[in-house]
Amino acid sequence: MEREIIYPGTFDPITNGHVDLIERATHLFDQIIVAVAAVSSKQTIFNVAERTQIARDALAKFAKVE
Repeated sequence: MEREIIYPGTFDPITNGHVDLIERATHLFDQIIVAVAAVSSKQTIFNVAERTQIARDALAKFAKVE
């Protein structure tokens, strides 16, 4: 049985703390899905596309993370 987890957040921007939690999760789960939320009620620094790309770049070294 494959163990998967979804980690949702605005990640505006993704921080070393987020990356640390995700790295720890790679030891517990087979797949981690990072879901970058588009929250209309929250004022963000970066738009969804920018936040998604920043997260992809920061998490590229983890094979289990999507």
